[in-house]
Amino acid sequence: MAEEKTETQLLRESIMMEEKKSKKLNAEIIAEADEFCEGYKIFLDKSPVEREAVEYSLELAKSRGFVEFNPEAEYAPGDKVYYVNRGKAVALAVIGKNGVKNGARLAIAHIDSPRIDLKPNPLYESNDLALFKTHYYGGLKKYQWTAIPLTLHGRIIKLDGSAVDVIWGDEPDESCFCVTDLLPHLAQEQAAKPMAKAFTGEDLNVLVGSLPLDGADDEKELVKLNVMKILNEKYGITENDFLSAELCLVPSFKAKDIGFDRSMIGGYGHDDKVCAYPALAAALDADTPESTCITYLTDKEEIGSDGNTGMQSDFLRYFIYDLAKLDGVEGYRAVSKSTCLSADVNAAFDPTYASAFEAKNSCFINGGVVISKYTGHGGKYDTSDASAEYMGKIRSLLEKNGIVWQIGELGRVDLGGGGTIAKYVANMNVDVIDLGVPVLSMHAPFEIVSKTDVYMAYRAFYEFFMQK
Repeated sequence: MAEEKTETQLLRESIMMEEKKSKKLNAEIIAEADEFCEGYKIFLDKSPVEREAVEYSLELAKSRGFVEFNPEAEYAPGDKVYYVNRGKAVALAVIGKNGVKNGARLAIAHIDSPRIDLKPNPLYESNDLALFKTHYYGGLKKYQWTAIPLTLHGRIIKLDGSAVDVIWGDEPDESCFCVTDLLPHLAQEQAAKPMAKAFTGEDLNVLVGSLPLDGADDEKELVKLNVMKILNEKYGITENDFLSAELCLVPSFKAKDIGFDRSMIGGYGHDDKVCAYPALAAALDADTPESTCITYLTDKEEIGSDGNTGMQSDFLRYFIYDLAKLDGVEGYRAVSKSTCLSADVNAAFDPTYASAFEAKNSCFINGGVVISKYTGHGGKYDTSDASAEYMGKIRSLLEKNGIVWQIGELGRVDLGGGGTIAKYVANMNVDVIDLGVPVLSMHAPFEIVSKTDVYMAYRAFYEFFMQK
């Protein structure tokens, strides 16, 4: 016979915070998460850079009935449309019963990740080696990008205006590239430097060739010439075409299950593909919501969301204006009534580096989707701090639908911090809060997430879209 609970125990259960840990994850949820994440791993491998993320998202969307948006057309509840911004950002909308008269429901994630970009004049030869000069993109630890296999991705626009898409190094039988590092035997001086100075941005030179052009009749930069000959034969480009190119190097790692229990996923670009895919999947699965729901996959977040494909562009605002016009309402009113989940990651508590966190207000692997009421740094600078009212609405939504969730800050108050697109959405007069997935080793070439956390993110976005 079970012991009767004491008054103290009953009081504790009624007013104290319940521990939100993996005890809530039963076998059924774990199985659903495993199945969902098989699709996510494919998305991660197919979407290392923005253009490819947009292309694969459209492939999935078109297979589920999405068609290109036409601002002159008429749409009925349940219709599904997409709208592409310059090939590097995309909005997917499911028209609701009330359209955007009461605002839209927005889930916004970014599809860019830290990487190594090529400089406009990248190719050079030094001591019979051919290398690329680079400029790193986003916040990364430079030393983590040395001595790992890298793949070249991007687009080149030739002088005649034609486009050449480049992917080199993804296939098992293809060559790859790397940034070299100094052997430990000669690295005493390097090791004595602070980490930020031991490896600088100008040291991120990528090794791309070592053989001179065969049969040359002079001795001038023959290794560089040989590399350029190979690129010309494969892609039809000249060295001048680098001037109108977007080329970058990303890790060659493919998504892999992590742990004996296969409960986690390791891979490149979890920040922020791990939120982009659940938000995308929620839009694909949404069926005639009350209000129009929009998943927007945006660019340039890792470098401040500037530019015409970043969140500070008016692209999304104008898209909502177009939808509002179809509903016969003012665009600014539709925007102001909208609500948003800024779908971005947070740093999962890492026991190896526990001193960097404040455990009571950190998020944990397998703790569920994480709400970050604010991000920023120091005294909440550069952030959108969500209101108590909106926090209450989202908290209620998650609890009502049995979604495992947790709260999280990005490390100790004065240690660092970070930013998301939430503040730019808030500047549109939209209620917004950050909701995403906890990540270990964030911004490293190989990040780690929990499968159940990814699945809970999907459920959160879906229920947010489909709420009455």
